[in-house]
Amino acid sequence: QVQLVESGGGLVQAGGSLRLSCAASGRTFSRYTMAWFRQAPGKEREFVAVIVWSGAMTYYADSVKGRVTISRDNAKNTVDLQMNSLKPEDTAVYYCAAGTAFDTDNYYFDKQYDYWGQGTQVTVSS
Repeated sequence: QVQLVESGGGLVQAGGSLRLSCAASGRTFSRYTMAWFRQAPGKEREFVAVIVWSGAMTYYADSVKGRVTISRDNAKNTVDLQMNSLKPEDTAVYYCAAGTAFDTDNYYFDKQYDYWGQGTQVTVSS
């Protein structure tokens, strides 16, 4: 069982940066694939980024590629999302998720993940 708590959200102007962090409980954090999803008002939850247990592979949604970096520290049980050049369309609640497996064909589906945080709000003003 893993419990996830996100932090770091807030209000930022377009072009600015934010760093989201997700703290995980449990001694088996390093075994989990970790991902970030987001959900804007009136829209479905969508994939943002994923990192495998070792950190050796990362994947990003096309909408954030080049502006966002996902990283993890298995010693600290944390996974971060550095977001730069933020746009108003990045406004959403951002969720951290943990999954026990990694599937190169399905990593962007939320059903692949077993545990979710409560979310942190990111608002980008124009």
